[in-house]
Amino acid sequence: MAQAKNGDKIKVHYTGKLEDGTVFDTSEDREPLEFTIGSGAIIPGFEKGVVGMEVNEKKTITIPPEEAYGPRHEELMLKKKKSEFPDGITPAVGKQVAIRLNQPNTPPINAIITDVSEDTVTLDANHPLAGKTLVFDIELVGIT
Repeated sequence: MAQAKNGDKIKVHYTGKLEDGTVFDTSEDREPLEFTIGSGAIIPGFEKGVVGMEVNEKKTITIPPEEAYGPRHEELMLKKKKSEFPDGITPAVGKQVAIRLNQPNTPPINAIITDVSEDTVTLDANHPLAGKTLVFDIELVGIT
């Protein structure tokens, strides 16, 4: 039977969990995830994990942060003055906002508000899964 290899377009069902078992994403009740191995469309550890799998094979892989969303970066924890927020946006913990870093000609990035004080707002521009080891249950459902 054929094994998935670099350059193959594949379909997988998956469930992504944190090390404590908390599910953060799944393809259950959806179409399988389709991507080309080696295209860089998904995290490197996931791509490496499916190489060599056969259709209908199931396995569990553990992906360290370096092969997932990278480490957390303290420089992406930002404090902004409330007065810098546009009219109509009320800062609230947990709210996602698009911000521009202090670099010219860069697109805005998403950040989560983690703290709101009287004068300042603390934002976390790290990916929500940065710094975390991820565990995926994967089933290869097709190689096209």
